[in-house]
Amino acid sequence: MKASSPVALVTGSTSGMGYAIAQRLARDGFSVVLHSRRSVDEGIALAERFDSATYVQADLAIDADRVRLVRETVALWGRLDVLVNNAGISRVIPHADLQAATPAIWQELHEVNVIAPFRLVAEAESALREAAARGRPGCVVNVSSHAGVRPKGASIPYAASKAALNHMTRLLALSLAPDIRVNAVAPGLVDTPLTADWTDAQRIWKERSPMRRAASPEDIAQAVAMLVASDYLTGEILLSDGGLNLT
Repeated sequence: MKASSPVALVTGSTSGMGYAIAQRLARDGFSVVLHSRRSVDEGIALAERFDSATYVQADLAIDADRVRLVRETVALWGRLDVLVNNAGISRVIPHADLQAATPAIWQELHEVNVIAPFRLVAEAESALREAAARGRPGCVVNVSSHAGVRPKGASIPYAASKAALNHMTRLLALSLAPDIRVNAVAPGLVDTPLTADWTDAQRIWKERSPMRRAASPEDIAQAVAMLVASDYLTGEILLSDGGLNLT
């Protein structure tokens, strides 16, 4: 199957922000590849809701799965124009509890939040450069976190992994230009089922952020779509926290 429309691979896209991003890119005319580590049946069913979409399962902690995910995407559609590295993992650990942040947790988060996005970009590089030959630069958007910009976040290992992802974004933007643009979106609190009981964080965003609320998944999808639509922006970390960083 060959796609005449541009193709976007969105990792971690069967729920939450990832699914909102996939929906937005589909509305913007992209053929979309949905992905998850588990929930295969749900992923296949969700892909059927789109006019032009497929689903591929892969565990991004396993390098062979990363390689397979990109290769299956290109094999399915014959091209890849946009890669959204949305999938990530977190662990909630009080920042002062240093012993709880074990080497295993550091390694687990770094593997999925830093190494996996890098490896997916490396595997997708040739296909993304081919996109540039068709008239528009290939595009990578990494979904980071405000915790990678400010000393916040669910845990120190998580925040450090997102800070590494931000710096990697800038390094790749330099290395891959002008054929491939690389940017990141750094959300603050996003309203999802996962954060529904984060009452302290919800209160902070309602009381302190200029926008007086957390982001919706669609807010973040809009930010991603804006970066995808621009043919000029690269190396940017778009902090999307409703202005909380100003307070």
